[in-house]
Amino acid sequence: MKQLLFYLKQLNAFSGRKLYINLLCMVLVSFIEGTAILLLIPLLNLAGILHMNMGNVVSIPWVTEMLRSFPNSLSLPVILEMYIFMVIGESLLLRYQSILHVKIEEGFTQYLRLETYRALLQSKWKYFLGKRKSDINHVLTSEIERVGLGTNFFLNFLAALIFMAIQIVIAFCLSAKLTILIIGCGIVLSVPFRKFIKDAKRLGSQTSEVWQSYYAEINEHLNGIKDIKSNALEVQHLKRFESLSNELESNVVNFVKVNSRTQFLYKTVAAILLSFLILSSKMVFHISSEQLLLVIVIFTRIWPRFTAIQSSLQHIAAMLPAFQSLTQLRQECQDAQERRGDEEQRNGEPMPFRQGIDCQNVYFSYGESGASFALMDTHLHIPANRTTAIVGRSGAGKSTLIDLLMGLIQPNEGQVLMDGNMLTGHNLHLFRQSISYVPQDPFLFNASIRENLLLVKPDANEYELWEALKFAACDEFVASLPSGLKTVIGDRGIKLSGGERQRLVLARAILRKPAILFLDEATSALDSENEEKIQNALDRLKGTMTIVVIAHRLSTIRNADQVIVLDHGKVIQQGGFHQLGAEKAGMFSHLLRKQGIV
Repeated sequence: MKQLLFYLKQLNAFSGRKLYINLLCMVLVSFIEGTAILLLIPLLNLAGILHMNMGNVVSIPWVTEMLRSFPNSLSLPVILEMYIFMVIGESLLLRYQSILHVKIEEGFTQYLRLETYRALLQSKWKYFLGKRKSDINHVLTSEIERVGLGTNFFLNFLAALIFMAIQIVIAFCLSAKLTILIIGCGIVLSVPFRKFIKDAKRLGSQTSEVWQSYYAEINEHLNGIKDIKSNALEVQHLKRFESLSNELESNVVNFVKVNSRTQFLYKTVAAILLSFLILSSKMVFHISSEQLLLVIVIFTRIWPRFTAIQSSLQHIAAMLPAFQSLTQLRQECQDAQERRGDEEQRNGEPMPFRQGIDCQNVYFSYGESGASFALMDTHLHIPANRTTAIVGRSGAGKSTLIDLLMGLIQPNEGQVLMDGNMLTGHNLHLFRQSISYVPQDPFLFNASIRENLLLVKPDANEYELWEALKFAACDEFVASLPSGLKTVIGDRGIKLSGGERQRLVLARAILRKPAILFLDEATSALDSENEEKIQNALDRLKGTMTIVVIAHRLSTIRNADQVIVLDHGKVIQQGGFHQLGAEKAGMFSHLLRKQGIV
């Protein structure tokens, strides 16, 4: 119930006036339908088509008097005109209400989608380190679509409820006793039918779990498709996929079984109850044939609404677990949200960088408090417009240090200062506008080369694009492509070689003209010739840009102004390349000897 109330609060907050206009349209449509039924027999009787005692039927006095004022030859045309007018009015209202219904449903779905994605984008990088990407995809696609479908059923539920309420009022005017009997039967029947709502909610929870596993399996299979093909693992993976598909099928079939069982029972009870009403109306209540005819007509319209209400409630119950998953994801994102200051709102210029970055007594752990530290007691200074290399064994904490310097993660203890100012939520966004980052595993979008480059600088002209490509030694291979900059490079740039992808990402980073360039093994996938071209280009940037590079191939950092050596999360050496190389007992000298450099 708590989750349902929160859902209604969210829907009301988004829809506002639209929702109330939609409800008003539902009332008007239901009223016109009910009035048409109530007037049908009296009007036909006045037209001479049926002959009934009008005293036994509730009539509208002004309609009766109006019809009597017309000659008999005009009564039928007037009646038909009134009927046509009511049908047209109802149809127009119904059309408007249906469009508004869809606008509310789709608009609310879009609102949830955008708000959830905004919350994700504003979450800290550390949050994504502990979250499966497939779980996020599942919520943003399957679960949000289920919430949208549930919204449709909720609006249908309101429509059925309003229509039934108006029909009940009309039925009360005809026969209060029989109407109370119909309502009583519906209420009594709804008590045991609550079990079906619980079953629907249970199946809804199972659906969320199965779809979550399904998305995770698909994501893992596609990420590992090369390994699957190379090792002939198609059969094993197909079996796992088939098992999940069977669970999905079983879940859908079980939900349909619950719904169809509900409809079967309601229809069966409707037939029995209608027969009982006809017998009791004659033998017990002694109502007139005219009243009985109208009650039967109204009953046949009211009772299906009980079925519709029950079905809608079951679909809403099945939807609530999906909404809960969505709410949970948004709450997690809010808890992990990066604080952002007024600078972001002003869309100001990137933060100037003149002195350098300092780490003072920095400790960082990926786990909870008390877990082992990835960085410990870190003190270092990275001067502006100089090249700093970070080296060390695998797992020494190099990438963690880079993430800290970029503000992606915050230290558990100590401070990271930029030009003497602490990096906080108030200046972090502007700081990131001043940097470019080239990861070891380059990422490119499934778009053209031009579109991938323009992501960082949408207003870049043709000259700037080719200058960046030339800097990254990829202008020749791009020019040789049949479509040049218009070439679509596939998912994650799969149509390019590893070295070509890495050079394109480097070109994109340079195109931004950052104050600080972070390179995480950015030349690892390059051949010797292209690596030398990149190193020469980076050397030309010395004095104009701050470069921080993680390097495993130590020969690439000979010209670095400073080398920082990490081991087990601690800075154990810091100085110039040749200075550290001369310290024979040091870690850096050991690494040089292993690579055959000295």
